[in-house]
Amino acid sequence: MSTHTLTDAWTMTRRELAHWQRQPVQVAVNLFFPLMMLVMFVYFIGGGMKVDNYEEYLVPGMFALNMAFGLESTMVALTQDLNKGVIDRFRSIPMSQSAVLVGRSLSDMLESTVGIVVLVLSGLAVGWRAHGNVAEGLAAVGLLLLLRFAMLWAGIYLALVAGRPELVSAVQILVWPVAFFSNVFNSPETMPAWMGAVAEWNPMSATARAVRELFGNPVWGADTSWAASHSLLLAVAWPLALLAVFFPLAVRRYRALGDDGS
Repeated sequence: MSTHTLTDAWTMTRRELAHWQRQPVQVAVNLFFPLMMLVMFVYFIGGGMKVDNYEEYLVPGMFALNMAFGLESTMVALTQDLNKGVIDRFRSIPMSQSAVLVGRSLSDMLESTVGIVVLVLSGLAVGWRAHGNVAEGLAAVGLLLLLRFAMLWAGIYLALVAGRPELVSAVQILVWPVAFFSNVFNSPETMPAWMGAVAEWNPMSATARAVRELFGNPVWGADTSWAASHSLLLAVAWPLALLAVFFPLAVRRYRALGDDGS
């Protein structure tokens, strides 16, 4: 990536950050929603689980789960720019074609980093504890942000395909199967065989299990499959594979805007 592209991307990032000052309520809602989800699942689901230390199993999974949620605000903002002609104006000036998307992704990642801090503090408040060292904790946060970055580019591409804000909610529904066919709430060993296999190979399951291991929290179940015993590897490989697919697709779709009448 050239210096010119980086400069343009940072300019677009500052544009998105300026929206935070004008829309503080939206930022607060984006940060409050993961907190509400965490508290709700810890006390509603956790209260009915007849196992010890369920909070220490659930909370890292909720960290991973929330990396897939909250993309809707970014997707809606992108489609609104499309429909208001803002993207057309950006495309008409001499700037890097990928800067708009990169700038939006960077602002989302900054917000996601703040969100992780809020989630960690909330997890500590509900009884979760990290038992690993500082380096392992930072590695866990890095895996969470890597998953978020990959999911974000998938969301950007789908937003460009959807084209209209009202279609984003329909696209967002696709997140739910990924989120709940996973090991976030329970071990895949307790599921029907086919469902457990899907859950074990879910990218979110890989990140959730790897984060549990790094934080020193219980993972439940033995390493009975290749996916379970190589969760750290998959927690890196899955997001990189998603990025390899959706980053070029998103940039190509952005460059093609207007050429096909969209």
